[in-house]
Amino acid sequence: MIDRKDITGIILAGGKSSRMGTDKGFLVLNERPFIQYSIDALKPLVSEIIIVSDHPDYDALGYKRVTDTLKDAGPVSGICSGLEASKTDYNLVLSCDIPLIKTEILEKLTTNAEHDTDIIQIESNGKTMPLIALYKKQCSRIFSNLLKKDERRLRIAVSQCRVKNISLDYTDYKTTMNVNTKEELKQLEDAHKD
Repeated sequence: MIDRKDITGIILAGGKSSRMGTDKGFLVLNERPFIQYSIDALKPLVSEIIIVSDHPDYDALGYKRVTDTLKDAGPVSGICSGLEASKTDYNLVLSCDIPLIKTEILEKLTTNAEHDTDIIQIESNGKTMPLIALYKKQCSRIFSNLLKKDERRLRIAVSQCRVKNISLDYTDYKTTMNVNTKEELKQLEDAHKD
């Protein structure tokens, strides 16, 4: 188990979200913005939270905000920027569009940290989730080099690192659901009314 003083939380909130038509971090579920769910899940496990976004509205939350080093280059650039700004070796990376995420899920990543692994990511319902993962700071060099070669695919970047997957039980699948469309948001709102 890694001590929280050695872990930074990095929330990726920089996406354009063409399918949603709005900044997903500010979408609201049960009167709370999506990004607040990410913050609440990370807080017990980390010493600092960094929000990666070009959007100054996030400054109102009171956390350090960094912008993408390379604009419009997707999560590879966002993760790279967050890791470069981090002061710790371990970094919990989370996208801002997973409102059902729980601290217990993120804790599975920190309790399984290994010295010879660069990235520990959640695997949910057969899918690997590099945006719910523990990254070592040294990954920033690999990501930065790929961005210089104009490689922006996260799967490719992750494949250049030493990776371990943590599989979730099917009962936890919904905690990793991300919201990309207005329909998915409506489904989530409906499910939360029960």
